[in-house]
Amino acid sequence: MKLGVVGAGATGLTAAFDAVKAGHDVTVLEASGELGGLAASIEVGGTPLERFYHHSFKTDRAMIELVEELGLGDKLRFHSPATGVYYGGRTHPFGTPAEMLRFPEFSLLDRLRFGASSAALKAVRDGSRFNSVRALDWMRRWAGPRVTETIWEPLLTGKFGERAGEISMAWLWARIHYRTFGLGYVHGGFEQVYRALLEAVTARGGRVEFGKPVSSISQPDLVAVGTADGAEYEFDRLVVTVPQPAFARAADLESDDVLWRNQYLGATCFVLECERSLIPYYWLNINDTEFPFLAVVEHTRMVDRAEYGGKHVVYVGNYVPRDDWRFTTEPAELLERYIPWLRKLNPDFDESWISNWHFSKAGFAQPIVTPEYRSLIPAHETPMPGVTLATMSQIYPQDRGQSYAVRMAHDVTRRLGLDRPS
Repeated sequence: MKLGVVGAGATGLTAAFDAVKAGHDVTVLEASGELGGLAASIEVGGTPLERFYHHSFKTDRAMIELVEELGLGDKLRFHSPATGVYYGGRTHPFGTPAEMLRFPEFSLLDRLRFGASSAALKAVRDGSRFNSVRALDWMRRWAGPRVTETIWEPLLTGKFGERAGEISMAWLWARIHYRTFGLGYVHGGFEQVYRALLEAVTARGGRVEFGKPVSSISQPDLVAVGTADGAEYEFDRLVVTVPQPAFARAADLESDDVLWRNQYLGATCFVLECERSLIPYYWLNINDTEFPFLAVVEHTRMVDRAEYGGKHVVYVGNYVPRDDWRFTTEPAELLERYIPWLRKLNPDFDESWISNWHFSKAGFAQPIVTPEYRSLIPAHETPMPGVTLATMSQIYPQDRGQSYAVRMAHDVTRRLGLDRPS
């Protein structure tokens, strides 16, 4: 079978890998010049590093198994880094059950309700019972108003802004249920996984072509694909892994089609190469909605900074609407506006600590998972015979993540019979 794949991220490359192993003729079309999609990398100190922070949980079986299959198992190492929360003008350790229960803003009753509600969510195996429930409503009832006010509401507001009150409890259940205290990282960067997939695909006769944004998808007989540079392709089947609106535009679907209806936030992220450590944690949630960013992640609190030329590597990340000033402002100016807020996290911080920085943004990074969201998820089978959609909006109640993308790719190739010879 002649298979086309749109997108060289986790889903696209895994689907291509499955298909070439079964002997199919595969061509992957990638709009950018990079592998990995939202897990694409830059270099810091000569080592690949993801543009947006990434790690794996011990529950991420699909990713772990893929890493092992590609011969990279020895590089995937699990750590227990310190995590914290910024609230009330101070940082607090908030990474272990004991630290969470000692959070000074909690009364004894708050501690009991926080612990019990979190344990209940870990115990629930099927989050579908929460599909129509709003997360903050559930938390106020079961975790209590104080816990919700100090922990859950600021986190959801920081992530979803004015839509925080609409977010489905199924989404929050998934974030809590599948979280593990051990965090995995492929030392040397997750780019090694995508590079190994690329090499495995091409070694079996497949092709991965970069700089090929898809401009049209039609089906006069075979599936016809046109790219922005004027190239044309024909395939027996096409697997599309780009965001729904990009596919809807290329396929010239009507504006009332379900593919236009799901809403996304954009993502922005700085990677700061610093001479000194900014925070004493790997991950710091900012539970102060006055801050202009959601989280600060000091990657070298988990991975030895010797891997990055001795630099302290710090991410400053956000999810925002695409018309928000944090998405539209020029990066240098945006960093200047962030500096006073970074100083709130560490009064000693000085801009001179930053020896270099990188900025990345993505327009369709975070689906807004409301109780209505599930009814808007399109089927993998599209109205165009031979064209299959496999994108992060179809990962539910999770909404993104490398392991879920890999698992979805396996599911799609199995469903289409692409994991076996034609």
